[in-house]
Amino acid sequence: MRLSPDEVVFWQSGIFKLNATIVFTWGLMLALTLGAKLITRRLSTDLDRSRWQNLLEIIVTAIEKQIEEVGLGQPRKYLGFLGTLLLFVAAAGLCTVIPAFEPPTGSLSTTVALALCVLVAVPAFGITEQGVTGYLGSYVKPTFIMLPFNIIGELSRTLALAVRLFGNMMSGGMILGILLAITPFIFPIVMTALGLLTGMVQAYIFFILAAVYIAAATRVRTPGPVPETAL
Repeated sequence: MRLSPDEVVFWQSGIFKLNATIVFTWGLMLALTLGAKLITRRLSTDLDRSRWQNLLEIIVTAIEKQIEEVGLGQPRKYLGFLGTLLLFVAAAGLCTVIPAFEPPTGSLSTTVALALCVLVAVPAFGITEQGVTGYLGSYVKPTFIMLPFNIIGELSRTLALAVRLFGNMMSGGMILGILLAITPFIFPIVMTALGLLTGMVQAYIFFILAAVYIAAATRVRTPGPVPETAL
C-alpha cells in the first residue's frame, strides 16, 4: 500500500525523477486550464446561454458570495487566487474515481506548496490593502513583545493548513485501499462516494481558511469614536 503518490516513479535519472505527484498535478492543472478555456471561449450576455456558461456563472457567483461572507469587501480582487485553490483541491478529490489516478493532494509536498501559496498571498494582499508600514505594524500590536508570537503564528498556521489537507486526503485513500483488500466491492463503492464528499469538504475548508487569513491581513484598522466623556 502506498502512503503517497511520491512513491510512484515513472522516470528517474540521477537525482531527477518524475513521480505521480508531478504528473497528476500538471495533468490536473492542464485539464482545468483547457476546461476553462473551452467554457469561456463563447461567453454570451444574452438570455440564451449554454449550460456550461450557466454552470460557470453559478460556481463563480457562489465563490464570490463565500469570499464576501468571510469579510473581504471586494471579492473580485481575490477570486482568481482563492477560486483557483478551491477548484484545484476539489478537482483533485473528484478525480479519485478515475482508475489509476493518484490525487496530488495526497502528497505532503503538494499540500505544503499550496500552504506556501497562502503564506505568500496573505502578506501580498495585506500590503496591497494597508501598505507596507500598515501591514508590518500589525505584527507589533498591541505591543512590540508580540512580534515573535505573531511570526510563529503565521508559520504554524501554514504548517497546519498543509498537514490538515494532507492527513485527511491520505487517510481517505488508505481506508479505501484497506477495504478493497478485505471486503467485497460493494462497501468500497460507498466509501468512494464518502471519499468524494470528504475531498469536497476539505477543498471548502482550505478555501475558507485561506480567505479568513487574507481577510485578517487586509483589514484596515480605523480608530474608534472618541467617548463623549473624553470631550
